[in-house]
Amino acid sequence: MAITAAMVKELREMTGAGMMDCKKALNETNGNMDEAVEFLRKNGQAKAEKKASRIAAEGLCTVVTKDEKTAAVVEVNSETDFVAKNETFQEFVKAVANQAVNSDAADMDAFMAEAWNQDSSKTVNDALVEKVAVIGENLKIRRFEKVVAENGCVATYVHGGGRIGVIVDAETSVVNDAVKEALVNIAMQIAALNPKYVSRDEVSAEYIAHEKEILLAQIMNDPKESQKPEKVINGMIEGRISKELKEVCLVDQVYVKAEDGKQTVGKYLEEVSKAAGCTVSVKRFVRFETGEGLEKKQEDFAAEVAAQMNA
Repeated sequence: MAITAAMVKELREMTGAGMMDCKKALNETNGNMDEAVEFLRKNGQAKAEKKASRIAAEGLCTVVTKDEKTAAVVEVNSETDFVAKNETFQEFVKAVANQAVNSDAADMDAFMAEAWNQDSSKTVNDALVEKVAVIGENLKIRRFEKVVAENGCVATYVHGGGRIGVIVDAETSVVNDAVKEALVNIAMQIAALNPKYVSRDEVSAEYIAHEKEILLAQIMNDPKESQKPEKVINGMIEGRISKELKEVCLVDQVYVKAEDGKQTVGKYLEEVSKAAGCTVSVKRFVRFETGEGLEKKQEDFAAEVAAQMNA
């Protein structure tokens, strides 16, 4: 029976075993999926099988900087916060980040198939499966992003011991200590206030139009506001859109360290630029937050302990 890439992929997802191990297992069992799983289990290569269905929504985000122009951020998930604080897990996450900062992979599949930086005889996925067996929880390398600054430098910040990781790609012809410090401040801003865009220039016309439709519907459903003149209603909509954009656009946000409580990030960057003698701007940023968008399993710890004791 011909072994297809889809079959290998399916077996990898079922067992967590390496790609070549899965291909060998399928060849040995003539493509029988159940027998291939048994083959891997018997050979100790499907250690993560039972754990693969568990929810992994805790974990860490880690940032590694290669040089002034190159950095990578990764998110590696675990099932519990307890494991996220484990030194073995933390060392593994850092190794994954080091892998990412030296990687040319375009997506997660390619990344997971790369030779592991600590042992080239294994893939990244093989290393993950082994770590699952050692730690005893389902672990997942969820995502990574590598940032290479073309006309400036990168700045990074990790918040909350690994809860949030940020990379700022800045454009600047001067890279000195003052500029670096300012960009770290910007990274902290991004961690704290979670902007969606650098500036209003990135916000699509479709998004603005959609938000205006929603705001208009809200106004028309309000007995008092709906009675106001059209010109006033349009002004209300524009005002509310502007307020929303100030919250989601980085340069329009109030700078968290502003002494007057009013200075925007854009004005702060203007000050930094003037002091540096060049234009310092944010080209883009990456912000990872651990467990973002993942469903977290609700545990009854007392019941779990009781169940283990009874078992």
